[in-house]
Amino acid sequence: MNKLISDLIRQRIVDAGGAYNCNHNISKYIEEGELDQLVAEVECQLTGVLNSLVIDTANDHNTKETAHRVAKMFVHEIFGGRYQPQPKITAFPNVTAYDQLYVTGPITIRSTCAHHMMPIVGKAYIGVFPGKNVIGLSKFNRISDWIASRPQIQEEMTVQLADEVERITEAEGIAVLVQAEHFCMTHRGVREHDSDMTTSIVRGKLRESAALKQEFFSIVGRMK
Repeated sequence: MNKLISDLIRQRIVDAGGAYNCNHNISKYIEEGELDQLVAEVECQLTGVLNSLVIDTANDHNTKETAHRVAKMFVHEIFGGRYQPQPKITAFPNVTAYDQLYVTGPITIRSTCAHHMMPIVGKAYIGVFPGKNVIGLSKFNRISDWIASRPQIQEEMTVQLADEVERITEAEGIAVLVQAEHFCMTHRGVREHDSDMTTSIVRGKLRESAALKQEFFSIVGRMK
């Protein structure tokens, strides 16, 4: 019996001593052409889920192609940050020797709660006290989308985003704030529509200097 493509990918990860948690990027373990095979496998599994929910996917015009659409969406879009390599980010020398805080945002965050597979939608703000490198403004949006496009919890997403910005920029200080609405709160359970969740990370000079930290949060408070 042929192995499923997910089994082959999983075995590569295990053999390499890696991990495949929901918010990990596993793109380096996936070979050319295998994402299409993964979509086909996920489609098959989702068809089984719909059948178990007693939905007539064979005759209901609304759901005939649903399993295929959702499989493509999972692999290429909302969980794309697991299966696609990091977008190309070029860092440039800080030739102007700019030595003040700069803040970008709001950056739209679209993620998925790992507990209930419901959307997390919100905004991120990133503050950088530059060191030797700077990156283009749009690159913060690209890296945020890549990190967010995985099933996860907001706290871990905030840490991963801070890790990546710190690694790429080699900044002397960074801050990341994420404020988001969780559909697992608004569309199920307590169904509370007025509650957001806010997480923040401050490192380097922004953690050491109360004035810089306050400056970041003050700027964020004035941004749209």
